[in-house]
Amino acid sequence: MQEPELLTEYIGTGAQAKPFLKWTGGKAQLIPNISKAVDRIVGKWDSFTYIEPFVGSGSVLFWFLRKYNNLRKVVINDISRDLMTAYRVVKNYPHELVGILRTIERSYHAIQDQDGRRNFYLSVRSRFNEKRSDEIENTALLIFLNRTCYNGFFRVNRKGTFSVPFGKYENPRICDEENIMTASVLLQKAEILCGDFEDTIYHANGNSLFYFDPPDKPVIETSPFKSFSKNEFRDTEKIRLRNFCDMVNASGYKFVLSNSDIGNFDISGYFFNRLYSAYNINRVHVKSMIHSDDSKRGEIFELIIDNY
Repeated sequence: MQEPELLTEYIGTGAQAKPFLKWTGGKAQLIPNISKAVDRIVGKWDSFTYIEPFVGSGSVLFWFLRKYNNLRKVVINDISRDLMTAYRVVKNYPHELVGILRTIERSYHAIQDQDGRRNFYLSVRSRFNEKRSDEIENTALLIFLNRTCYNGFFRVNRKGTFSVPFGKYENPRICDEENIMTASVLLQKAEILCGDFEDTIYHANGNSLFYFDPPDKPVIETSPFKSFSKNEFRDTEKIRLRNFCDMVNASGYKFVLSNSDIGNFDISGYFFNRLYSAYNINRVHVKSMIHSDDSKRGEIFELIIDNY
């Protein structure tokens, strides 16, 4: 395991740790609104536990880690084994990860034509899907794919294999050493899980805040990138999550939940209005960047739901 004191040179350099993976549907745009929602309660606590059961790329996680000095404990979870392995590697083996990424970056940038780069990408994708690498190399392959695939999507098919096609970027930054090192320092405070979101309740105690950002309910049925794991998050799962929020609420813990609003394109739907009618629901404008057709991108509503 990487000793935290060996990484402290990266703190105080002005670097602000941000997600080390690009992520479709990430909630960076919502942070000002989430801040308004959580400051009302977190600011009153001497210390608290932060739990994120669907961590994704962690844009809200890293914001919490940077902002709140009274943050005592952090628990992050996701069902994707590759993703949570990546968090553990960044936390515990950042130097080893950077070394592999540097080698991959040099090899990739040495290729001048797009066909050659596409073939390199496809060979890395095959190796990643074969799962013959150790966890550090597996994470390096994942970061490379994420930085060079089409639109930075993280998507697997029903067989559980990474299936995103090649993206034609001129000079992608594959090895962001400073960010990986800074993220590693912040993640020393995090307990990293991999499993069902309901299991996170066992890690709450005292002042605890859950932030839920489950896989979005597609705002249109033709949305091309809807699955982030082979286990799709269907409406039955969303109802199970609401029931879990009821459990969190009954246990005396606080929660904030964000999700795309199905009412953007189906005003008769308002799925979440009915599902979370017992809680506070706010709608905020964000720019949608998910659709593969640029002409269908634009402003949509996101929901922020809380229990206080």
